[in-house]
Amino acid sequence: MANTNSAKKAVRKIARRTAVNRARRSRMRTYVRKVEEAIAAGDAADAASALQSAAPIVMRAAQHGIIHKNAASRKVSRLTARVKAMSA
Repeated sequence: MANTNSAKKAVRKIARRTAVNRARRSRMRTYVRKVEEAIAAGDAADAASALQSAAPIVMRAAQHGIIHKNAASRKVSRLTARVKAMSA
């Protein structure tokens, strides 16, 4: 247990940041899942629109340190390739 005032404050700050990060990660995963569900359903138009809304969310998560920048780029790139392959 935290004994000093600064340690107690750090615990409070960490709890707040954890809640924010969890919400951001959850939002990102939801948007990515919508793209993957549209791909699985075979709906190219729906998948493209879902990807268009998911890409900035994923990159914003990287900006906030939720995932690594390269991981975000890789995720968006792979989703884009899968959506593009549907229309080809």
